[in-house]
Amino acid sequence: MSDVPGMLHRPKELAAAFDRAAATYDARPGYPDEVYAELADRCGLGAGTRVLEIGPGAGQATQRLVAMGADVVAVEPGAALADVLRQRVAGDSLTVLVQPFEEVDLPDASFDMVAAATAFHWIDPHAGVAKAGRLLHDRGWLALWWSIWGDDGRADPFHELLLPILREKAPQLTGDAMSAAAFIADVDARMTAIERSGMFGAVHRVLLRWEGRHDPVGLRRMFATFAAWITLPDDLREDLLDEVERLARDDFGGVVTRPYQTLIYSTQRRSHIDAADTSA
Repeated sequence: MSDVPGMLHRPKELAAAFDRAAATYDARPGYPDEVYAELADRCGLGAGTRVLEIGPGAGQATQRLVAMGADVVAVEPGAALADVLRQRVAGDSLTVLVQPFEEVDLPDASFDMVAAATAFHWIDPHAGVAKAGRLLHDRGWLALWWSIWGDDGRADPFHELLLPILREKAPQLTGDAMSAAAFIADVDARMTAIERSGMFGAVHRVLLRWEGRHDPVGLRRMFATFAAWITLPDDLREDLLDEVERLARDDFGGVVTRPYQTLIYSTQRRSHIDAADTSA
């Protein structure tokens, strides 16, 4: 089961819900070390890299980008999340702009990398790719990655116990549109916007499979950050979160291990001259 889009990008009113969960958003796990190894080895991420991060949330990825020496401009539309981000990642290497990515005004060709961690599906893919291309200098990198809170190819006993509860109390949270497989297919469709833009080279894809370990309170706090859960009626949401915590405590002895995936897509900006020739 995943907090995933069922279309190319999700509506802005749903995206705004995340700011309501700012106090618990740090409950989401970070990303595997292999993500940052890929960004370093393939995309040249390191000391002095100028990175524009789209939708950093509470800074799960931002912390690592800064720790690797990058100078990060983080564009976060939620004011409460931006405050959390500033508290978690202090220092001169981070600038936080509280605006939607679509509206932020930054100089063209001013970044080495545009990055988004489980965030780019909130942006119109065609407009977002075009803007990222304008903001990157020649041969700069677009790096987009997503964590998927499930894996249809591996056993997930916690999900199996939670699913009938959701079917009874909140069937809108179940179904094919919520599956990891649907998410992957939707990401594939979204990535065609990169290839069709004419601004980038071939898209390189990496799929990482890993496991998350959670205690009952931590798992409850994580589920409370999912957009579809945030927007439930308060009584229903608290009831379901109680069920999450109860299952983790009573049926899993206080430690839940779940199968997760992270998908990484990276592509290099073609020279502006080459891109102009292609679009002519």
